[in-house]
Amino acid sequence: MRLNDLLCVSVRQVVRHRRRYLGVVLAIALGVAGFITVVTMSREVKKNFNEDLDLIGGVTVIRIYFDNARSYQPQWFRDQTLAALLHLEGVKELSLAGVKGGQTNYHGQRHVFMTMAVDEAFWQVRSFWAKRGRLFGPGEVYGRQRVCVLGAELARKVYGTQDVVGRTLEINQELYRVSGILGGVTDSGMANSAFLPLTTAQDRLPGQLLTDRLYLRCLTWDDVAQVAAAIPKVIGSHQSPEELHVEVSWEGLKRVQQLAWWIQFLIYLAISATFILGGVGIWNVMMAAVTSRTREIGLKKAMGAEDKDILAQFLSEALCLSGAAALLGAGLGRIMMEIMGVMIGSRPPENLFFLGLALAFGFAVVLGVGAGLYPSLRASRMEVVSAIRYE
Repeated sequence: MRLNDLLCVSVRQVVRHRRRYLGVVLAIALGVAGFITVVTMSREVKKNFNEDLDLIGGVTVIRIYFDNARSYQPQWFRDQTLAALLHLEGVKELSLAGVKGGQTNYHGQRHVFMTMAVDEAFWQVRSFWAKRGRLFGPGEVYGRQRVCVLGAELARKVYGTQDVVGRTLEINQELYRVSGILGGVTDSGMANSAFLPLTTAQDRLPGQLLTDRLYLRCLTWDDVAQVAAAIPKVIGSHQSPEELHVEVSWEGLKRVQQLAWWIQFLIYLAISATFILGGVGIWNVMMAAVTSRTREIGLKKAMGAEDKDILAQFLSEALCLSGAAALLGAGLGRIMMEIMGVMIGSRPPENLFFLGLALAFGFAVVLGVGAGLYPSLRASRMEVVSAIRYE
């Protein structure tokens, strides 16, 4: 039998018995759709999830600083060092900062606190937001404006309330307008600090401000280890690494990776179970088809059909069944991919979709052959006389 005739007969049989095959097709289609979605969207979902990891410990943020209290010569991060770090593979963004002591007198009370000079990227890198008011941005930084953001605890200690947006605060005998209250803070030190634009602090804070702190955010948690290992070498190639410290939340990172691994494992386990159920379904319906068409098989053999022709026909039907399910699953997977892309605001590369599609069709072919092989062999080995007499 020619290949195109074989395919036509197989497709006709599948369409004719579509009600019998519907459950099997849907099971395999859902497995294919889930597999394509996981392959296509897993990295985009991971990247999106990493945006908010500071809420559970900031495991993708690496803190780099020079301990100038123990250094013979003060160190700070040079421009060429920052550029080199930003070009490291796996680095998303970084923020430069400096720290000075600050004090204020309000209603006769003196308050001492930490003043952090930060650039416009600091809030994004650390996943901070404005609890009240707004956080200063590039305009205030490049404009060297006298504004500040207060930690919630510092605002409460100084003013007795957090409703302080628009008020004026004196820091080291300089007046600053409070633009916002910092939200998203899990560190008590940050909650008791004042934040100034880096350029403003360099102009107005007394003494030399050393930009000796750097916060670096990685693209995903998988990039943290390799980036942390590369940092000392990169910095050392551009300036002295004396008293350089690289801090990573290794314990938090390990917990997040374990949680992600188990979630991914369970997803793949569910998809595998769907494929297995689909395979069992193909085996059952093909066995039922062989039984119901026993006389047909006998007549075909009596008319000259060889064992290999019968084997090819039933195996082709199993492949058509799994192929149809894979096509339906590909369509569902594409729809799910588009919906998830809209939900997370990110679109994966098309090559990932085609990779998932190719793998899914490969699994479908293996599934069709594996599940349909025994029923096909059974059909091809039937005795002609017994098959014709079958009732």
